[in-house]
Amino acid sequence: MNAVVIAVCLMLGLSLARVNVVIALTISALVAGLVGGMDLQHTVDAFNTGLGGGAQIALSYALLGAFAVALSHSGLTTLISRKVIGALGGEQSRTNYNRVRWILLLSILAMAVSSQNLLPIHIAFIPILIPPLLHVMSKLSLDRRLVACVLTFGLVTTYMILPVGFGGIFLNDILLANLNTNGLDAVRSQIPQAMLLPALGMICGLLVAVFISYRKPREYKEELILSAEPEDESINPRNIAIAVVAVLATLTTQLYTGSMIFGALIGFIIFSFSGALKHVADQDVFNQGVRMMANIGFIMISAAGFAAVVKETGDVSTLVSSLSDIIGDNKALAAFLMLLVGLFITMGIGSSFSTIPIIATIYVPLALTFGFSVAATIALVGTAAALGDAGSPASDSTLGPTAGLNADGQHDHIRDSVIPTFIHYNIPLLVFGWIAAMVL
Repeated sequence: MNAVVIAVCLMLGLSLARVNVVIALTISALVAGLVGGMDLQHTVDAFNTGLGGGAQIALSYALLGAFAVALSHSGLTTLISRKVIGALGGEQSRTNYNRVRWILLLSILAMAVSSQNLLPIHIAFIPILIPPLLHVMSKLSLDRRLVACVLTFGLVTTYMILPVGFGGIFLNDILLANLNTNGLDAVRSQIPQAMLLPALGMICGLLVAVFISYRKPREYKEELILSAEPEDESINPRNIAIAVVAVLATLTTQLYTGSMIFGALIGFIIFSFSGALKHVADQDVFNQGVRMMANIGFIMISAAGFAAVVKETGDVSTLVSSLSDIIGDNKALAAFLMLLVGLFITMGIGSSFSTIPIIATIYVPLALTFGFSVAATIALVGTAAALGDAGSPASDSTLGPTAGLNADGQHDHIRDSVIPTFIHYNIPLLVFGWIAAMVL
């Protein structure tokens, strides 16, 4: 058996069995190395070397957590929450319930889309925006699994079809470059067009989540939500102004430097030196934020180690190469297996951006051999990379939503983020990606 397949299946199985994701990733990395022919020391060395790759995102999460807690103590998030709850009017009004519910979901979706293309801040907005809205979601009896699906849709679908911001990096700098390097003659205008049909699968998954799977009310413990908010709920206009300045400074710094770390750091420094947190110790705020994001950070670090071991085994290339032996001359089976292997690789590595260079080397020549058109080859490689981004325990497309929705401990990463996004996005993406490969 291939070490990648065994490791990914083991990681998913342990996660579903409620084993901590960090432990699941570490055990699976060890098994991957041993099954892949590496000795124990070589496996441990590869894992340790890879850990550094997750340090940057882990520190980003920690500082964003601190900034989010500081923001909550400023009173700005309390003000936003009160305004939204005030829009509910009579709590028994079904019309108000539906109106505010739709406004909230559409606003979250718009922010998720903007974070990839218009204002490329990626997941940085989630731990800042979502925790203060948990109280509103509770009033609406809104299922957080639906919110996770909405967030993940915005984080993934937009980079698949819009060549701006992170979409420009994915479609032009990575996908197009690797396709042409490996023998395909594609131009920029073909990339978004070829990815439209796979993206339609994501849209179908979102509609199913909104109108079928999670349309019913779901109750959460109000006392836990309230305990996650600052005790002092008084609104100070000066603190609100400082909070707005801090948010703008954080956004500007991140866009200028390209670093979530320095963006969050600047925002926290503004809070610390402005006196907006004088009613609470800065160190307490920082510790609360780091504690809120600690689990997410450790998962990202462990995932980087896991990915390093999987790549070191060499079985990723072996898995891709073995496709030609299994497929024979069946074009439909070729398309399906290429997509399925892409799903396994991305779920293991946790990044669609990192998957393309690995699979394009084999997929492009293989697709040309089977007579797939340029558009079909683009759809195959692009979809194979995107598959698994939604639904991987180690992907920031699932970790980001969990970071915000689990601020009060009532949103499980595997059962409430990973499984819902896997079902609603990976399955339709697999189907629509296969259709695109066959009809384009």
